[in-house]
Amino acid sequence: MSVQRIASTAMERSISAAQSPGVSDDPSFMAAALEEARAAVGHEDVPIGAVVVRGGEVIARARNRREADADPTAHAEVLALREAGKQVGGWRLADCALYVTLEPCVMCAGAIVLARVPLVVFGAPDPKAGAVISIAQLFDERGLNHHPRWRMGVLRAESEALLREFFAAQR
Repeated sequence: MSVQRIASTAMERSISAAQSPGVSDDPSFMAAALEEARAAVGHEDVPIGAVVVRGGEVIARARNRREADADPTAHAEVLALREAGKQVGGWRLADCALYVTLEPCVMCAGAIVLARVPLVVFGAPDPKAGAVISIAQLFDERGLNHHPRWRMGVLRAESEALLREFFAAQR
């Protein structure tokens, strides 16, 4: 079952409903994020993948690279946001959507808010570190000036299976 939350203010600059990817677009964009997640296993990183969509097209894609780059901030979401910023020529990603296989952590949720991403779609919740619905609800924090809309559960079983298989192989 998919969970959806919509929050916005009149002052937010974000993609309109007509430009925003719809629920029917979610499986194909999440499949692209899953491709990235699978590739992370090749360098022994936790299999999390992300893509940024603008105008119905994937403009940036990334996978976790913490192990590969020896960088604690090399999460898929942060890397995808960096690439998207280069593609659009600025840090404001107000006309983009982010698809990620696992609920963003506090660092990634903060980066999403700061980049003004209006829509985040994630596959599986992260009960240990998720900052959208699990351990924190950063997108609902009243003190912040941007509140992304979000959807959860797209290709959840596939996202969870990939993580489960990865961690079983680590044991």
